Amino acid sequence: MSAAPDKWRPSLGLVIFAVLATVAVLPLVGLFFFRLYDNQLIRQTQAELIAQSRVLATIYAQEVTARLDSGLTLGAEVPPGVLPDPGDQVTPIRPALDLTANDLLRRRPDAQAAIRPAQPAYVEIGARLTPIIRETQKVTLAGFRILDPQGVVIAGRQEVGQSLAHIEEVADALHGQYRATLRNRVPDKPPPPIYSFSRGLGVHVFSAMPVIVNNRVAGVIYTTRTPSNIFDHLYQERAKFVLAGLAVILGTIAIGLVFSRTITLPMRELIDRAARIGRGDREAFRPLRHYGTREFAQLSHSFLGMAEQLARRSDYIATFSAHLTHELKSPLTSIKGAAELLQDSVQGKSGSLTPAEQTTFIANILSDTQRLEAMAQRLRELARAESLPQNERTELAPVIADLRSRFPASAISASGSLDRAIGMSSEKALIVLSHLADNAMRHKARSIRLEAVDERTTLLLTVSNDGEPISAPNRDRIFDAFFTTRRDQGGTGMGLAIARAVMASHGGSIRLKPTDEGAAFELQFPVA
Repeated sequence: MSAAPDKWRPSLGLVIFAVLATVAVLPLVGLFFFRLYDNQLIRQTQAELIAQSRVLATIYAQEVTARLDSGLTLGAEVPPGVLPDPGDQVTPIRPALDLTANDLLRRRPDAQAAIRPAQPAYVEIGARLTPIIRETQKVTLAGFRILDPQGVVIAGRQEVGQSLAHIEEVADALHGQYRATLRNRVPDKPPPPIYSFSRGLGVHVFSAMPVIVNNRVAGVIYTTRTPSNIFDHLYQERAKFVLAGLAVILGTIAIGLVFSRTITLPMRELIDRAARIGRGDREAFRPLRHYGTREFAQLSHSFLGMAEQLARRSDYIATFSAHLTHELKSPLTSIKGAAELLQDSVQGKSGSLTPAEQTTFIANILSDTQRLEAMAQRLRELARAESLPQNERTELAPVIADLRSRFPASAISASGSLDRAIGMSSEKALIVLSHLADNAMRHKARSIRLEAVDERTTLLLTVSNDGEPISAPNRDRIFDAFFTTRRDQGGTGMGLAIARAVMASHGGSIRLKPTDEGAAFELQFPVA
């Protein structure tokens, strides 16, 4: 198996730290997106100024209309296409200022001296509207100036009698077109340090609403207001803002501790266990101290179970190899010795074998060869027995019929739930029962009895015979590979080991039952 490419990979701790750092920084990064919120506040302010200006413009137009007969002079005629269609029932003016598009002008120019003073009638109208705009300003906090058709201030807290006609938005309004602008302002107090995050604190919204009478400009409602700003509120509430930051930090630490407890620590312990298992430390198979999450507990159980199974398998292979070497050593040594003596006899060396001795040695060689062949056959059966099953199923009735045909000299009787399907192929079930029957026949059994009991999830099969009983010292060793009491008669000691391997690989089991006579085995088959 090729190793993974040797390249830099972040550790789990680094990934968790990066995630937590990102979570902690997100509130600060969000401050930069508040500029969009500033823009929304600016448009909201413009919409309020439009509504307030429109109300004053309607009152102002009524006052002008009432004085037209007294020789009141109107301003410039509104160009075609500027005014909305008189037939339209709804003619809204939508806020369009955009701070993000840098629609920001310099500070508003100062008022200039008027070329000629306002007409007395306009001054009278301004005096009548002054109480209205002052009461409105108390609530809306907006600045109001009412201009005559020449751009001269006739009502407002300041600049009365001076001209604002040179200001861009006012000049457009004097020609009949609504105009709003954003302008820098000089704040009344030093801006807070958080000012750098927002441009909304340093701007004024100016709105110039023309007053139209008889398709001519009768004046301008000039309003201004500083938009509301979230950062000013945050600065005023900076103590709470600090507490919120501390809450974020503490929350991040808490999340980090949870990650460490539930993921990092169990994973590091599992990595340490894997290293210890690789070094052969059998104490590493014990459960972890902390599992953290349900999924990690399942992963740990599966990993440690797999590692323990592999360790047992390794021990089994080592023990099996030692036994196999021992079992092969005797026949191979016998064959080699007999072949060397026969070779010396053929070459005519001193002490040549007689024909009878040669026949005996040849018989020994053939006998040991047959033993090796039998052992090789048993090893192949054992390898097939330990292979994983794949959707296998059969009934015991046909298997027992094949068993009777394979051992015609034995009286084999069967009863019980023989038609219940088990999770094993008929070939492997026949291997298990054949080894039990062969073992019984070699120990002088005359009859074999099989009794099947259906236990819903398993099928319990008892196989008993009337042959020689198994001695007490041998009862615990009969399933060990290569253990046999008939070695001189060609026994390999592999039959019961193969039967147990087949049952185990299919999720079943086999055990020796206590009995007064003969031998009895209990087989537990999984139900298909």
